[in-house]
Amino acid sequence: MDFLAKIVAHTLKESLKLFESGKLAAFKAALATRPRPRSLKKALEDAPGRAVIAEVKRASPSKGELAPGLDPVELARIYERNGAAAISVLTERRYFHGSPEFIQEIKLEVKLPVLRKDFILEPVQVYESAALGADALLLLTQVLDAGKLRALLLLTRSLGLEALVEVHTREEMETALSAGADLIGINHRDLHTFEMHMDRALELAPLAPPGVTLVAASGLKGPQDLARLEAGGIRAFLIGESLVTSGDPGAKLREFLGVAP
Repeated sequence: MDFLAKIVAHTLKESLKLFESGKLAAFKAALATRPRPRSLKKALEDAPGRAVIAEVKRASPSKGELAPGLDPVELARIYERNGAAAISVLTERRYFHGSPEFIQEIKLEVKLPVLRKDFILEPVQVYESAALGADALLLLTQVLDAGKLRALLLLTRSLGLEALVEVHTREEMETALSAGADLIGINHRDLHTFEMHMDRALELAPLAPPGVTLVAASGLKGPQDLARLEAGGIRAFLIGESLVTSGDPGAKLREFLGVAP
């Protein structure tokens, strides 16, 4: 099953609703009253040790429900109390059981940068993300050609947001760097099959020049995984499933960070 193709097709269909009359104007109007965005890149670089983007994630396309009773606001509070550098919020409804409204609710309660983790394919989604109060959004090199990636990255920055540009291969890393990305996520998960390739971040990290902040994502189960990546020069990590399925996300986050109970 090609998970990526299914999700992208559904996202394109859903994004059509954002083109309804008046919505773009409403998003632009909301920008005047939103809080000033916080820098995700700075938060990761300024973290005293390991920097973890802790994820609010209810479900997965491959595994189904992960934490069906998850309260996104309470979980975000737990992450903030236990040392997260930033919060990632899955907002895709069908496959991840998320909601764009989670961002608005969480932004009222936490002071950390909030990353909108969704499949951003159209400029109107960038305006929507800014209107929701997101501080950053995800751009997937795998589903955007070089021209569109650069255009969406420039639009994102023009609205005061940052983009975490996700890559999976050497070619995608080169595309991201050519587009001007300075915050790059290296995903161990193949988005077509959802299989894991746990050496991917270590293989691609040497391609990034100084000034680029790298974030390793997917398949991170314990502090030993982070230590292995740190040895390769990576010190920022996006972690979701291991936290939400742990039974005690705060304690699990402290374990990842190497913080005493």
